[in-house]
Amino acid sequence: MSPMDAARLAELSAMAAYLRVVEDERGTAAFLLAFREGMAYDSVNYRWFVERYPRFLYVDRIAVAGDRQGRGLGTLLYADLFDFARAREVPRVVCEYYSVPLNEPSRRFHQRAGFVEIGSQWLPNGKQVSFQEALLR
Repeated sequence: MSPMDAARLAELSAMAAYLRVVEDERGTAAFLLAFREGMAYDSVNYRWFVERYPRFLYVDRIAVAGDRQGRGLGTLLYADLFDFARAREVPRVVCEYYSVPLNEPSRRFHQRAGFVEIGSQWLPNGKQVSFQEALLR
């Protein structure tokens, strides 16, 4: 995930179609931020999907605190996101993760969640992303 300050988080939150935060006794444990098509979001990865699909829900970031990983919070967030998308008749949820260098935990997590690769792109920072899609029934 790319770094983000509080001002940028506030800006993106205002544009988001979906933002869920999981809190526990120690504070924020996890969150997921997603956008619908048609937003004025300047991400080159988001733009890749805009150029290809008329309707989608784009996962900009999902994060689980390191000491809370392995408890199913990411899976819970994706299940809720998929329900949110289905209720709005959005046919696909899309995202990306680094494939060079490979983010293996993210690859495994997204594969278990039903995502498949639909493309890739090299970024100006010298990294490559794998574009992923989960089609919803």
